[in-house]
Amino acid sequence: MLSSGKMNRIYDSVEPRVMDDDILKLAVGEQGPQEEAGQLAKQEDILFKDVLSLQLDFQNILRIDNLWQFENLQKLQLDNNIIERIEGLENLTQLVWLDLSFNNIKVIEGLDTLVNLEDLSLFNNRISKIDSLDALVKLQVLSLGNNQIDNMLNIIYLRQFKCLRTLSLSGNPITQTEAYKMFIYAHLPDLVYLDFRRIDDHMKELAEMKYQYSIDELKHQEHLRQAQLEEEQAWRVKLEEYKMAFVEHLNGSFLFDSMYAEDVEGSKLSCLPIVSKLLEVYKDKFVIICLNIFDYGLKQQEKRKLELNTFNECVQEAIQENQEQGKLRIARFEEMHLLNLSAIREESELLIIEKKIVECSEDISALFNVLMTLEMQLVEQLELFADKDTIVNAVGASHDIHLLKIDNREDELVTRINSWCTHLVDKIHKDEVMRNRKRVKEISQYIDHMQSELDNLECGDMD
Repeated sequence: MLSSGKMNRIYDSVEPRVMDDDILKLAVGEQGPQEEAGQLAKQEDILFKDVLSLQLDFQNILRIDNLWQFENLQKLQLDNNIIERIEGLENLTQLVWLDLSFNNIKVIEGLDTLVNLEDLSLFNNRISKIDSLDALVKLQVLSLGNNQIDNMLNIIYLRQFKCLRTLSLSGNPITQTEAYKMFIYAHLPDLVYLDFRRIDDHMKELAEMKYQYSIDELKHQEHLRQAQLEEEQAWRVKLEEYKMAFVEHLNGSFLFDSMYAEDVEGSKLSCLPIVSKLLEVYKDKFVIICLNIFDYGLKQQEKRKLELNTFNECVQEAIQENQEQGKLRIARFEEMHLLNLSAIREESELLIIEKKIVECSEDISALFNVLMTLEMQLVEQLELFADKDTIVNAVGASHDIHLLKIDNREDELVTRINSWCTHLVDKIHKDEVMRNRKRVKEISQYIDHMQSELDNLECGDMD
C-alpha cells in the first residue's frame, strides 16, 4: 500500500482539479447503467438528486464543492485525491458511507449534518486529533489508520458512539503505546473489531478489570453530563412551548433584569439604601405581573389550539360534505346520461336523435352549473377570513427606558400573535384557493369529456 508521502508525490505532477458540473456529470454517466436504457438516460439531463452513489476517486481533486444537488446521495467515494479540508457536504444528509482516505486532511470538520452516516474512512491522512464527530450518532465503522494520532484521550472521546463496532487506528503513534489495545478494550466495551481483528471476550474482561476505577469515574462523569443534557433538552422543549404562546422569558425576573442591565443611572440609584428597598418591592410586584401575563399566555395558547382544531375540523367537514354532494350529483347524472346515450344509439329518427342530443348537452351544462355553485359556496365562506384586517398597530415607545423595555416586550408579544394569526389565515386562504382551482379544473375537464362524448356520438349518428 502506498504511503501518504508517495501518494502526494504522484499527484504533485498532475494539475489539481476543481469539482465542477462537468466532472460530476461525467462521473454519474460512467457509473450509470451501460445498456440501452442507460445510454438513453445519458442523452437526457442528469438529475443529481436521484443519484444514490458517486465515485470520485483518483481525480486529483483539491476541494470538495458543487455537491449540494446530491440531496439523496447515500455513498460517496473521494479517496486518493489531494483534498485538504472536509467541506461542501452540508446538504448530503442522507449519506451513509463516506470514503476520504488517502488525502491531505489535517482536521476532522464539516460533518455536522451527516446524521445518517454509518461508515467513515479517513485512512492515510494527516489527522492528529479525533473530534467534531458528535453528530454521527449512527456511526458503526470508523477507519483512522495511518494518521498522526498520538493521545490516548482520543479513545475516550469515542465512548459516546454507542453504535460503533469497528475501529481502525493502525499506523498511528498511539499504537506504539504498551497499553494501546487493553485501553481500547476497556474504554470502548461495545467495540467488536479493532484494526481488522475481532476482539477476544476474555481480553476484554481483563481490560475492564485493569481499568475499573477509571471506567467507574468516567461513567459517573458521563452520567452527570447526560443528566445535564436531558435537563437542557427539557428546557429547550419548554422554551419552544413558551415561544408558541409568545410568553418566553416572562416566567421570572428576566424582563426586569434586562431593564436594569441597560439602565446605568438606575443602577447607580439602586445603591442608595432607601432606593434599594423600594427596588426590591418593585421587582417583586413586577415579577408577579410578568407571571400573570405568562400564565394567561399559556391558557390562551391552549384556547387557540382548541379553536384551531375545531376550525380545521369544520373546514374538513364542509369540504367533505361539499364533495359528497358533488359526487351524488355526478352519480345521478351519469346514470341518466348512460340511459340517454343508449336511447340515442337505438333511435333511428334523425330529428329525435338531434333533440335528445340537445337535451343531453343541456344536462351537461346544468351539471356544470350545479358543481360550480357548490364549489363557490365553500370558497365564499372561507373568503371571509382573508378579508379581515388582523394586524394591530405597534405600541409607541416610551422615553423612559423601563417603560420602553416593557412596551417593546408587549409589542413583540402582540405582533407575533397577530403575525401568527395573519400567516394562519393566509395559509388557509391559499390552500383553499389551490383546492378550488384544482376542483374547478376537474369539473371543467369532466364536463368537457361529457360534451366531447356527446359531440362524437352526434357526429357518428349523422354519418
